[in-house]
Amino acid sequence: MAAAAARAGFRRMFSVSGFTPPPPPAARPVADPCNNLFVSGLNKRTTSDGLREAFSKFGQVIEARVITDRISGYSRGFGFVKYATVEEAGEGIKGMDGKFLDGWVIFAEYAKQREAQQPAQPAASTGYQYSNQ
Repeated sequence: MAAAAARAGFRRMFSVSGFTPPPPPAARPVADPCNNLFVSGLNKRTTSDGLREAFSKFGQVIEARVITDRISGYSRGFGFVKYATVEEAGEGIKGMDGKFLDGWVIFAEYAKQREAQQPAQPAASTGYQYSNQ
């Protein structure tokens, strides 16, 4: 009898948990349709010319740019493609989103407008003063 009560208490101790799972992540806001696309998942060896060639099948590409690392010169894994019209940009997303480019699966979506950056705030005073004399 005491053993059964102990088992029930043991079970109850572990069945009621104070753990609550975190809330599901909020859906990312979708950018308004525009003629500029954000392309992610690019291979480190992908070039701007290769990106232009891949996306030109779906419309007139005005500009294709792979963002590169300043030191190594390799791709940072994302870039931008600018089409002549919004309709062509939509076709570019339909045609290339989730497809392979240079052996990697890439993702294409409408680019979000950059938010205006705030001017840099002066650094907090540390109590030390530096002189250029």
